[in-house]
Amino acid sequence: MTFTAVVEEGQWCDRGQAIAQLNGSMDALLTGERVALNVVMRLSGIATLTNKYVERIVDLPTQFVDTRKTTPGLRLLEKYATQVGGAVNHRMGLDDGVMIKDNHIAAAGGIGEAIARIRPHIPYPLTIEVETESLEQVEEALIHKADIIMLDNMPLEMMRQAVQMIRQRSPHIRIEASGNITLETTRAVAETGVDYISSSAPITRSSWLDISMRMVVAN
Repeated sequence: MTFTAVVEEGQWCDRGQAIAQLNGSMDALLTGERVALNVVMRLSGIATLTNKYVERIVDLPTQFVDTRKTTPGLRLLEKYATQVGGAVNHRMGLDDGVMIKDNHIAAAGGIGEAIARIRPHIPYPLTIEVETESLEQVEEALIHKADIIMLDNMPLEMMRQAVQMIRQRSPHIRIEASGNITLETTRAVAETGVDYISSSAPITRSSWLDISMRMVVAN
């Protein structure tokens, strides 16, 4: 079995355009057809939608990143597809960095307590990211020296205030925006001055592309 790419990975294609050639026995081609097409259609849809998000902010310094909301067993492939679409990969797993989310904050009794509990146990150079939903939580994350602050589901005006607060107090802290960000709102969010926009939409809301295999029998 041989595979020859006809177009470069990440290239936009027209309807009906050939993207690859496979050569092999009829039995092998027909046995693997459906599984191979399902994977390619799924990943191509993810890469396509990712690229639409990326293009909305391509002239701004904000980077678009993916999330861990992936299909069980397909994380490596789906995150690779977002990368092909132009996104930056966020954490691959829990051991890539500490993210203190709402349930962790509630369980620990506050952002300060959550950071205090985890900081002695993480190896250098792992970072601590804190999810915040209000300016009060942003203030607490600043006081306790979070490395990255996520602005989660914040209205644009609150987000702008949070970015200004963080830049004035700790300009080295990276800022991530997340939570129900759509194609229509992506640019406005980036214009608040955040460093990253994270979204699960390219993986969880993308449509499969329509890709088929056409058999040509050699003479």
